[in-house]
Amino acid sequence: MLNSADIQFLLAIRKSASLLATAHTLGLTPSAVTQRLQQLEKKLGIQLIDRSARQLRFTDEGELLCRRGAGIIDQFDDLLEELHALRHGMVGKIAINAPFGFGRRYVASVVAAFRQRHPDVEIRMTLSDQPLVASSDRFDLVVHIGELRDSSLISHHIAPNRRMLCASPAFIQSHGLPGHPEDLAKLPTIALHENNEDVSLWQFRQRRTTVNIRTQPALISNDGDVIREWATEGLGIILRSEWDVAESLARGTLVQLLPDWKPPDANVVALTHQSAGLPERIRTFMRMMQEQFRPHCPWRLSKVERTQRD
Repeated sequence: MLNSADIQFLLAIRKSASLLATAHTLGLTPSAVTQRLQQLEKKLGIQLIDRSARQLRFTDEGELLCRRGAGIIDQFDDLLEELHALRHGMVGKIAINAPFGFGRRYVASVVAAFRQRHPDVEIRMTLSDQPLVASSDRFDLVVHIGELRDSSLISHHIAPNRRMLCASPAFIQSHGLPGHPEDLAKLPTIALHENNEDVSLWQFRQRRTTVNIRTQPALISNDGDVIREWATEGLGIILRSEWDVAESLARGTLVQLLPDWKPPDANVVALTHQSAGLPERIRTFMRMMQEQFRPHCPWRLSKVERTQRD
């Protein structure tokens, strides 16, 4: 089977105009060049060069192969350049999947800023309550919050994030403050349903003690804004990410419960299908996401800092 190296070899002969000069150009011995030419002609079953003449002369078949082959090599080089541009340049497409609330509040602004800087990159962002479940293989990058279970995807840290147990002052006045995680089993709770997780099983840790509590959610939604609003209205206790409830805690519309008992952290990560060989456009987008949470995450700013930022 003829390959690109064979065509390039034949083109080198035509450019050098002699087998001796070709040997010098390619750093081979004259006998090696002659042997390779014979092998190529044998492989094709065609004589490519008339070596009986005083000057090197290509046969009609050899001329055809050089002429058409040169075009093929040019197309191949163009293809490699395009692949290189996609790998290292800011062209191509990025398909992103992110959770509803976090995607609206933080990812969308990065997409807008990235697009302004790199207008040749096309971005498709999908917001979902199941970013891991919803065909993650169709996306170049998946934004995920929380523990990553049984996934072949590669995790890239974006920002730290804790989970917090919260309720409104009105709820506390009506039901009292829980003194232990076990009290939650008897109190109205509100759950967020995402990624097909067990939304009624809550875990807490204090020093070396871990407690798993099976709650009985009175309300369940797949939208974090909705359950936060329900909690603000005094309808139950929520277990939510600090990025989502930090402003409510600062305003006093929600109060943190059981601060000495720590739920598992829910760090923000970006998931990709591979760790090495990521296109530059994807690596640059992830860096821009990371930069917006440095040196401090917006949800960990003080009231004064938050006011100045706004």
